[in-house]
Amino acid sequence: MRPIRLDAVTPEEIRAARLYNPGAFGLSPSRRTLVGCGLAAALAMLVWLHMAYGLTPARLLSPDPRAGLLLANFFDWSNFANFAHADIFRSLGETVAMAFIGTSLAALVALPLAFLAARNVIPAFILRVLTKRLFDVARGIDQVIWALIFISAVGLGPLAGILAIFISDMGTFGKLFAEAIENTEKGPVEGLQSVGASPVTVQRYALLPQVLPVYVSQALYFFESNTRSATVLGLVGAGGIGFELISRWQVMRFDEVAYIILLILITVGLLDQISRMVRERLIGSVHT
Repeated sequence: MRPIRLDAVTPEEIRAARLYNPGAFGLSPSRRTLVGCGLAAALAMLVWLHMAYGLTPARLLSPDPRAGLLLANFFDWSNFANFAHADIFRSLGETVAMAFIGTSLAALVALPLAFLAARNVIPAFILRVLTKRLFDVARGIDQVIWALIFISAVGLGPLAGILAIFISDMGTFGKLFAEAIENTEKGPVEGLQSVGASPVTVQRYALLPQVLPVYVSQALYFFESNTRSATVLGLVGAGGIGFELISRWQVMRFDEVAYIILLILITVGLLDQISRMVRERLIGSVHT
């Protein structure tokens, strides 16, 4: 290819090239000024927010003396033998059970509802919209709000936490599964339809195998995530380890608080590893 001499390019050719591909010539001076003003305004807003909420270098470099005392109490485990180990481990198991039951129920209920919300399965527009709005309502309200609602309905305890996880995750699962169904390949569906298969058979053998890896992966991930969420639900009275955590915080037993936090971290880490191994085995078996 013959190289182009820059001194041989006329101004008319440059103007034509600029009109044809303006991005190759960079931003115009007016656009650069506009972008610079926008970045300066964003930076000024960020600095103002830091100052308004006290996130200043002086505040960070001179922490409150109570912070050091709190940390010292966190790691003073001289009374470790007298910790309420039985109650703590029972509540920790309750938290894992809440997450498992709530996630399992949500996944089981959301899967058939997701087929009702999928555009390539249900042609009826009204039914799809109503199902999707149901998902929006369920996932649009935070789990803690659902927990407070169910505490008022069924009382304190793990049942309120299970129902809160179930309702919230059902909406999220439904949205994710419906989108996965809508993004499936059309080939297997058209192949079964061409031989006269019923709609149920098409969904069972053409759509479900394609969305099953997403289904399993999301369910396992949410189980691990809901173990952390169930801890927060316990803070408002929905059972689990969160109740033990807040009760000890209120009486300033910070050594036991640190112990509970450590157990939560270990449990979440173990569940993450277990769910990863299960996910790899199940998804691998689905693809083979």
